[in-house]
Amino acid sequence: MRKGRGRRWPGAWVWIVFLLLPPVAWSAAEEGRGAGAGFYFVQITDTHWGVKGALGLTRKAVAAINKLPVDVEFVVHTGDIFADTIRDEGIVREGLLAMRSLKAPVYYVPGNHDLLEGAVEETQRLYRKHFGALTRRVEVHGVLCLFMNSEVAGDDERAAGQVQREWIAQELRKDDRRPVLLFVHRPPVADRLAARTRAEWGEEFHPRWARLFESRPQIKAMVSGHLHRDELHWIGPVPVYVASSLVWFWDRQPSIRLYKYENGRLGYWTIYL
Repeated sequence: MRKGRGRRWPGAWVWIVFLLLPPVAWSAAEEGRGAGAGFYFVQITDTHWGVKGALGLTRKAVAAINKLPVDVEFVVHTGDIFADTIRDEGIVREGLLAMRSLKAPVYYVPGNHDLLEGAVEETQRLYRKHFGALTRRVEVHGVLCLFMNSEVAGDDERAAGQVQREWIAQELRKDDRRPVLLFVHRPPVADRLAARTRAEWGEEFHPRWARLFESRPQIKAMVSGHLHRDELHWIGPVPVYVASSLVWFWDRQPSIRLYKYENGRLGYWTIYL
């Protein structure tokens, strides 16, 4: 019996030493940071400011993001910021005030309820005034992030998908090596569950996107919103992530997403508010 008790002491000493060590602050974001192995970002989408309760949900989302136990490199809002209310100065002011509390930088892309048909030039001007360029490129830890406009310009006769593909190709001519993440409001997929799809963005349109993606192996993923559902699609070799909305439309539970990019792969957690 004594011999058996003696065998337990090494483990006990390990626990005593462990408990006496000073606490070390650690977060998953620090894992592999020196090697540039990965980083975190958050997606928020379809806030629809102007709908009852939308601004309150935005404030909750900002508070939740600020309390995350990992270092967030940026927040991306993938469109439909407004509920056709971008011309309402009070709503714009309150929404921007809520987002201003974010500790991480935030980038926006416009949605179909931000740039309005019949008032494209006016709403583009207002969007640029409050959120900056309709498209932009940002480098994060060696990864090129392209924030795209999925809405057709008022004086552009080309289809939205064609405009996007040409812009992507133009941006990637500047750098053919860095991994690329694409951010857009409307994903180029058919919304079969709702029995509707944007003209020329159905299944027959996929081959054009697939050819672009297959010719650009550095494109690792597309991140989008618009459909108000959690979905994952593949176009050629590229996964297309569709996040659900922050607003509660169609009895959706308000949510945001935390992503981790690491070694060419993108994973995520859904955070419900």
